[in-house]
Amino acid sequence: MRKAKPKKRILLPDPKFHDIEVTRFVNNLMLQGKKSIAYAIFYDAIDIVGEKMKDSDQAPLDIWKKALENVTPQIEVKSRRIGGANFQVPTELRPERKVSLSMKNMISFARKRSGHSMAEKLAAEILAAYNNEGGAFKRKEDMHRMAEANKAFAHFRF
Repeated sequence: MRKAKPKKRILLPDPKFHDIEVTRFVNNLMLQGKKSIAYAIFYDAIDIVGEKMKDSDQAPLDIWKKALENVTPQIEVKSRRIGGANFQVPTELRPERKVSLSMKNMISFARKRSGHSMAEKLAAEILAAYNNEGGAFKRKEDMHRMAEANKAFAHFRF
């Protein structure tokens, strides 16, 4: 890069849980700058998770964090052109990209789910991810399987 790297913006913690990760998730969830609606959806989803998992001894926010951890990929494949052929080269992910991918996958698969409200869909996806199932978890498994299949091309990394 020719210029200096852009400065990282400092995120403020969310009003209810005082957690910066929640703010990041809500920013990814937000559409057309409607942050208050995104917060409402997230908090409703967390409440639904709390209702469904009330026999569990964990807090709903801990369930959400565990679900995010379960759908976080460690490795991905990147397309590299070498000698006229395209290779899928497995590369390790930076920590920020890991979190970003896991959040975006969870939100996109929650949007694709069937349900009445986005809060219900998100809650269902969180519970599925917590139980190591659902679309976002499947995406992570597929990414890891692709990287494993293309392990022979790992030497093209630089």
